[in-house]
Amino acid sequence: MKRLRITSHLILFILVILANGSAQTAPRRVIIDTDPGVDDAMAILLALNSPELKVEALTVVPGNVEASQGLENALKLVSLAGRCDVLVAGGAQHPLNQKLITAQFWHGKNGLAGVDLPAPKCKADARFGPDLIIEMVHKYPHKITLIPVGPLTNIALAVSKDPGIALLVKDIVIMGGSITGGNVDGAAEANIYNDPEAAQIVFNAGWMVTMIGSDVGERTLITRKDVTQLQASHRPESDFIGKLADFYLTRSEKSGYQGAAMYDPLAVGVVIDPTLVTLKNMHVDVETKGEFTRGETVANRMGYDENNVLHGDHYEIEDLVALKPNARVCVASDADRFVRLFVDRISGQ
Repeated sequence: MKRLRITSHLILFILVILANGSAQTAPRRVIIDTDPGVDDAMAILLALNSPELKVEALTVVPGNVEASQGLENALKLVSLAGRCDVLVAGGAQHPLNQKLITAQFWHGKNGLAGVDLPAPKCKADARFGPDLIIEMVHKYPHKITLIPVGPLTNIALAVSKDPGIALLVKDIVIMGGSITGGNVDGAAEANIYNDPEAAQIVFNAGWMVTMIGSDVGERTLITRKDVTQLQASHRPESDFIGKLADFYLTRSEKSGYQGAAMYDPLAVGVVIDPTLVTLKNMHVDVETKGEFTRGETVANRMGYDENNVLHGDHYEIEDLVALKPNARVCVASDADRFVRLFVDRISGQ
């Protein structure tokens, strides 16, 4: 009888260990909010080919292309991957407070480098993208990671409608912003520039934003050598990504780059493996009014503002006002290791 009790306890102990191990290795539930252009497609297919992630949904926002084209592109991408289990929903049709600026210059007429994918087999979900985000965050509290890789319009609409989701998401990892100058002008990065008001809402929603900026993306490059490796694997997804990357590289090289910036894929990569980047806590605000700086992500790297107090006809610095960080800002990446991860996953290795 005593031996039976010991055996029972041992079995129970083993079952607990196995259960804990399974919980630790369970894939992270993610929602990718996207304006499907070239690097968005790379990011989506990286996520769909990574066992660390369970892509619950794609929500589509206008940005690189108009909303209707973006929705079609998203449906074609999940169809290419054979993943009609992933929900795809349209969202906002335009930015909150300005006209849309599309980027076919960088992404081709259809947003996918002019590559014609077959008509999608997957169907769009009827729900409004921001509502779907709210619904899924409540369905899986503290388990959903949001990965917005386009303008932040949908995320701003969701958190404005239901501010409580800011406390219920596991993490929010955005591709957007920069702390060393922009890629649309001297100050602003494209995703933030396309809806600064939405970005300001998102950065001040009460959660900790992980910000993967264009400045680090531009130091994380895919090269001709990497594209050759992709093309050698002869899989439908790698063949497609190879064509996109070739177009993207040609455009980037004409603009003076040595390779193509892996903006959106790096944001997905950080969710797969946070050790790929170095993050620093900062307080980030978004400039919405500046003549030359609209859309700039203004990052306070010191953690305080000086407090200037009027004394007679002038101000004096009396003390320092501490600022609460609202963002983990990416300041560096292990570029080689990330690109190897990307190529291996898309190649099916």
